Parts: sequence; C-alpha cells; structure tokens
Amino acid sequence: MKNLARLTTISIAALALCGAPAFAQPEPTSIAIRNAKIVTVSGAAIAKGTVVMRNGLIEAVGDNVAVPADALIVEGDGLTVYPGLVDGLSTWGMASAAAAGGGGGRGGRGAAAPAAAATPAAPPSRGPEDRPSTTSWLKAADEIQPGDRRIELARSAGFTSAVVFPTRGIFAGQGSVINLAGERAADMVLVPSVGQYISVSRGGGGGGGGGQGFPGSLMGYIAYIRQIYLDVDYYKMIKAEYEKNPRGMKRPEYDRALEGVMESKRILLPANRWVEVERMLNFSAELKQPTILYGMREGFDSRSTDHLKGKNTPVLVSLRWPEAQRDRDPDDEETLRTLELRAKAPGSPAALKKAGIPFALYTDGLDQARDIQRAVKKAMDSGLAREDAVRALTLSPAEIFGVADRMGSIEKGKIANLTVTRGDLFDERTRVEMVFIDGKKHTPAPDAAGGRGGAATTEPPQGMRR
Repeated sequence: MKNLARLTTISIAALALCGAPAFAQPEPTSIAIRNAKIVTVSGAAIAKGTVVMRNGLIEAVGDNVAVPADALIVEGDGLTVYPGLVDGLSTWGMASAAAAGGGGGRGGRGAAAPAAAATPAAPPSRGPEDRPSTTSWLKAADEIQPGDRRIELARSAGFTSAVVFPTRGIFAGQGSVINLAGERAADMVLVPSVGQYISVSRGGGGGGGGGQGFPGSLMGYIAYIRQIYLDVDYYKMIKAEYEKNPRGMKRPEYDRALEGVMESKRILLPANRWVEVERMLNFSAELKQPTILYGMREGFDSRSTDHLKGKNTPVLVSLRWPEAQRDRDPDDEETLRTLELRAKAPGSPAALKKAGIPFALYTDGLDQARDIQRAVKKAMDSGLAREDAVRALTLSPAEIFGVADRMGSIEKGKIANLTVTRGDLFDERTRVEMVFIDGKKHTPAPDAAGGRGGAATTEPPQGMRR
C-alpha cells in the first residue's frame, strides 16, 4: 500500500509538471450573449438583452439578466439573436433512399435494397397486394449521415434544425426532427417519428417497378393509398381480436408496411394547384388522418385559401418558386397560366397569412445560403412581413410538428438553438455570424459554396470572453 501511495504521488506530480490534459480547466457549460437585439418570436423583441445558455438549454433571456460568473461572454453589440431556423421538410443528412418498387409485400417481405446496391430490378407490381413503392417503416432517424456536406451549408444559412423525411416512394417513410450538428446520428435526433411522407406522382418514386405496372395513374395512386388504409383497419381489427382471445385463433401475420403506417402520427400529402388542395383535403377527411399539405405553389389563389379555411390543416410552402427553364427555346411561347404562376407563387405565404392558414416554409432542395435568402426575399417582396417570414422558419414548423414545447423560439427551458446575425435576417447584406446548436457554437463556412468552418468549438470565439 505504501508503494502504491508513493507511486500515485509521483504520478500526480509528474502529470502536473507536464501540464497533463487530465488537470486542464473543465470545459465551461455556460455561454451568455449580452447587449444584443433578441427576436424571441414567441413574444416581443428585446432591443438590448441577454441570452444565457447552459448544458444545451436556454437558462435565461431578457433585458435585465445577470450573467453567470462562469459564463463565456459573447459581446452582442451590433448583433441580432434569432431562434435557430428550422426547415419544415428536408432531406439534409439523409442517406440514399431505398430503391423504388417492390418495397413491401404482405408480411413485410421483399424489402427494398439501398439505391447503391446492385440488385435486380423489381418486377412490375400487379396490384396493391404487392405493396409497390412502400417503405413506410423506414425512419429518417435511422438513415442520418452526419457527414452530409449539405448540413454545413444549412448551418451557414442560419439553420439549426430540420424535419427530414425519406422521399422516395408512395409511402416513403417517417420523418424525424433533427439538430444539424453531431458526431453521431444519435446526437442529432430530437424526435424519431413525426409523420409519413406520401407522394402521388412518379417524381416521388412511385410507379411500382421502374414506372410500369400498378399504380400507373393518379387514380391508381389514390386507390392504392385508400386500400392501404382499408388494410390498416382490417389489420387492427384482427390484431385486437387475437389479443382479446388468442386461444384457437390463428395469429395475424406481421405486416411491417401496415405497422409503419399505423405508427405515423400524421401524413404529408402533396398539393400545388388549388384543385389539388381541394382533392387532398377531401382525401384527408376520408382517411381520417391528421394531415399536412406540402407544395402550395397556388397558395395565392383564393380558391386554395377558401378550401383551407376552417379545416385545421397546416401547410408547408416550398421556397423553390417557379422559374423559366434556362435551356428553353426562346421561340416557344409560354402560356399565360405559366407566366401568372411564376409571378404570383411567391405571394402564396402572404396570402396564407392573410387568410389565417397556419403555414411554414421549406427549402425544397435549395442548399446554398444565397439561394435560400433570395427565395425568402421574394416572398417578402410579394407581401410577407419580415416577422412572419422569421416565424415561418422557426416557431411555425415547430408548432406544425408538435415540438414547439422545446424549440422554435427563444424561451427559458428550450433547446439552445440560436442564429446570430449582423443585420436583419434575410437582408442581402446580412451575415450569419454564428449559430448555436444544443448550446455549442458553430461558425459558418467562409462562403456558401464551400470552404472550412462549421465545426463546434469550445474556445472563446471572436467577441467572446470569460
């Protein structure tokens, strides 16, 4: 024991002389941004206030908040603090989607292989019993790739979170709410399952077997989705009967396609034209499922808003506004409807706001910060107030997906996801100075197209001190 004690004493002394990391000052858990403009979104903006973050959560916010003695301090003069931006429908961080076709089958047989796998093409579907283009059991949370380059680009644009979905197939899979930082997927996932993404076009990966076979038309897609929910009702009934009295009854065959549909808290249905809004609202009522409509290019049309009023159905508006094709033949005359849609689509968010329809914005494949900024600016130029644009990319998506109790605004106890800018968000000259995700600082890439940056840091950044 004496020798052990002597050895321990010598080891401690040696480590102290060498400045060993084991005796380094512990990493601070508190950060305070002070004397900054704070846009809380859920309440009035604070002209000059302080936000304190500790252990990944917002500890305090206000115009008269004491800064903890152990906090690293960000001097906020000239800075504006917003809730971290949230993309309401994204594929950031998603691995390759499952290959289309032959994705289900009764009893969950015939799972689709990853797109990169060299597997023979699935045979054309002959009917709904083949479960064409269905991978409803997939969860985005299980597919996340933290190394996706688009995640860093998103942070550079001020995004700290996203609702990400598998998007390939008719029943493509279940979306997850994630934070846009973390060494492992497990570090990023906030809510593993928030809804089922459904498509009714070949562009969404439908078509069952390389675009051949069932379903081959809009009517076929609608019929197939309807059949899935009829099967779900029957499946639930048989399972309930078996659970009630299993003796003497053949057990129900496990069907992971139906299990995935049953697990989904809500469904996402596509609707761009006003007639599609009407169709999908009626379909949603028939299916008796909580529904979110996505797309909404014709949200500016009064027929769209009239159908949505009183339905308690939120919508997600794509920021990918219609544009003229760059390689279009200049001699080809465009229709009046095409020109009208291109001119009026950016006015959809303002029209929805005026009509009192709950909505959020989503980037729809726009990855570069400058492209996202320009798209939001178009909506603002078409009548959307800046505060409504900010809300549509922060608190509104959080409310739509049922996570507003933990994100989307700057309030005590919520996750410390913040976007700090020099200038008003969405202005052309405004820079995103830094974002905080789970209370950890990330710096934007030097330019939206690439370069270094975006890594979390524990050292006091510029403008930050102990």
